[in-house]
Amino acid sequence: MATCGGAFGWVTRRLRKGLPFVAAAVLLAPVIVLAQTQIYDAKTRTWVDYDSKKARQYYARNKQSPEAFRRQIVTFRTAEPPGTIIIDGNQHFLYLVQPGGQAIRYGIGVGRDGFGWAGIVRVGRTAEWPVWTPPAEMVARDANAAKWAAGMPGGPENPLGARALYLYAGDQDTIYRIHGTAEPWTIGLDVSSGCIRLNNDDVTDLHSRVQIGAKVIVLMQGAALYKGI
Repeated sequence: MATCGGAFGWVTRRLRKGLPFVAAAVLLAPVIVLAQTQIYDAKTRTWVDYDSKKARQYYARNKQSPEAFRRQIVTFRTAEPPGTIIIDGNQHFLYLVQPGGQAIRYGIGVGRDGFGWAGIVRVGRTAEWPVWTPPAEMVARDANAAKWAAGMPGGPENPLGARALYLYAGDQDTIYRIHGTAEPWTIGLDVSSGCIRLNNDDVTDLHSRVQIGAKVIVLMQGAALYKGI
């Protein structure tokens, strides 16, 4: 078990509260999940909540996310071909399948309660330093989004960060994206309105490796990879 920055050996888990176990993703299904991300504290040998306050504190001290959420090569068994993206929002990981039973694993931030979803989509297009145009639903509920209703230019403060992969179902834009973030401390949390966020270095790396048309599998939050895809 790796130890990062002192007391914590960073391994993640999720606690599900009274929800059925689901092992398969369905096309663009909304998911409401009541779950709590936890981090294993190797010093006390207990699981502790990993919330936005603790994430900010950790990032302020270390200028990076906990080790579990940093980009790394991992052993990964799947029938999906290399180049496929598999997203496990439950554990806050995105896997880019590689040859030889391996994957590149990236830490991610995912949809907060009421904004999770699952499905099989594809990368329809990509962009560098993309313009952010909030959807009408977000403009209606968020005053900060409303001022950018016509589009926020790309740049370091843009919510989409350095790169964006636009997710399509067939030829239709789903409005969901895999993108960077101006808030790197949020990796490992349930924070978004349904999009998948990576830190800017990671999304730049992912963008350089992914082909247009790549298959993207978003697992039902509450499912587990060891049960199969």
